[in-house]
Amino acid sequence: MTKPRLILVTPYLRSANNGNWQTASRWAGMLREAARVTLCDRWDGRPAEAMIALHARRSAASIHAWAQQQPGRPLGVVLTGTDLYRDIHADATAAASLEFAGGLAVLQPEGVAALPPAHRAKARVIYQSCAARQALPKTGRVLRAIAVGHLREEKAPDTLFAAARALAPAVGIRIDHVGGGLDPALQAAAETTAAACPHYRWLGALPHAATRRRIQQAHLLAHPSRMEGGAHVLMEAVRSGTPVLASRIDGNIGMLGKEYPGYFTLGDADELAALLRRCRATQSQPDGLLAQLARQAAALAPRFAPDRERADLRQWLHELLLTANHP
Repeated sequence: MTKPRLILVTPYLRSANNGNWQTASRWAGMLREAARVTLCDRWDGRPAEAMIALHARRSAASIHAWAQQQPGRPLGVVLTGTDLYRDIHADATAAASLEFAGGLAVLQPEGVAALPPAHRAKARVIYQSCAARQALPKTGRVLRAIAVGHLREEKAPDTLFAAARALAPAVGIRIDHVGGGLDPALQAAAETTAAACPHYRWLGALPHAATRRRIQQAHLLAHPSRMEGGAHVLMEAVRSGTPVLASRIDGNIGMLGKEYPGYFTLGDADELAALLRRCRATQSQPDGLLAQLARQAAALAPRFAPDRERADLRQWLHELLLTANHP
């Protein structure tokens, strides 16, 4: 049987080095056994049996063109954090993408509730995945925390800057911050924080492999985001044996679970700093907070296994193809 042709649209290609690109690239590989996949940042009108587009707003031009030029052919839309928690409620083109889509995918279960009620029935949850990495030996001399995210408002780096300033160097907590300076004002704030706080380093953008290695080497990941559809870096940390401290927002709760003990209030730098101090103070204790978080991370790891994501993704594509109504 001939494989169906699939257009996979992502607004971000390899050069962006972000979670959207990682998702699109991984999905293209996972679907190639089931379909002839063309990965692109904009649909150019080439014929295909189906389209899957990441990002309701940023891919809206391709989504709308497909719906108009290929009526009845399957169209799936994958919703990001900015889609779910901002754009589909305020941007007409993003909202229209939901109407055009025959199927929707969200990357964690809390995302379904963020959809308008009329669209929830056509939503599927597909947890992202990555290869497991062995947890690396950690020093007891300091607590090494890492934050990963480009410097932009949605990632709330200002919370991390303030937490670094609330920590005295003598406490023994070191914070490395990986991410490109997309916002000049936030980059300036990162540089100012690094100059004032010897225990904080802004490392800029790093290759994906180097970032994963640093996650493996850290005692924990700090993730203060304001909005997330399903943060790639959370499952990379969990699959590396690195526990997480995360803002208490729907996107993070959907990934880690409602009972996860490592949340802090969104924007509360003092609460984040206090959690870091608790982890440092109990670093060597088998029942301390850091050890509790590590056990939780280990228990969550199978949720983000590649076999699970591949099966869910192919099932979604199968469902989309069944909706075909060719003119």
